[in-house]
Amino acid sequence: MEDIKLIVDGRRIDGRKPDELRNVKIEAGVLKRADGSCYIEMGNNKIVAAVYGPRSLHPKHLQNPNRVVVRYRYNMAPFSVDERKRPGPDRRSVEISKVSKEAFEPVIIKELFPRSSIDIFVEVLQADAGTRVAGINAASVALADAGIPMKGLVSAVAVGKVDGEIVLDLVKEEDNYGQADIPVATFIRAGKIEGITLLQMDGRVSKDELKKALELAKKGCMEIYRMQKEALINRCRGDEIVE
Repeated sequence: MEDIKLIVDGRRIDGRKPDELRNVKIEAGVLKRADGSCYIEMGNNKIVAAVYGPRSLHPKHLQNPNRVVVRYRYNMAPFSVDERKRPGPDRRSVEISKVSKEAFEPVIIKELFPRSSIDIFVEVLQADAGTRVAGINAASVALADAGIPMKGLVSAVAVGKVDGEIVLDLVKEEDNYGQADIPVATFIRAGKIEGITLLQMDGRVSKDELKKALELAKKGCMEIYRMQKEALINRCRGDEIVE
């Protein structure tokens, strides 16, 4: 695989240009018993997010008298990857849960619900690179579907370096054999990016390449933001809720 070029004549292995997203499908309100929910497909990723709360936090010693406690659980189903994954949390899922929760901390208006919790569950049903950013996108829509007061939406995408070129929204082969993977989450309000709430990097890029990657990430996040808004508008128009 190392001898196979991932970009040929300006096209990637799945036929996309360097600045193109994979196909994205977002549907809000897919779980009847959750306060808010979302199903997302980004390429071959299939992920569902559910939000419960605000609700009373127990045991009481975990409560914060000044603000709500946000809890985020990212999990990959055992059947989500080619080689069956051992059930339960591992080091990677704990790390992704932590950084994903932190991506929402500046956006959720936590002071409105003291002594309460908001629980976000993200379940990866099928994985194909970029699951943390896809999960964040689903969680953002699920939070809005639950009516959680937020300053805006969180929209996320991964950028990377493949065959020496900066590309948007990596697939598994690009993630595995490229030179860098950079997940980015942005806080968007009224169609304007207000800031970056998640920035990680696996690999190495130059200063100029990082600048280009962030600009490309912002472009991708704005595209996803428009799809998130459309999913919420469709939900408000009375799309059916399925169990």
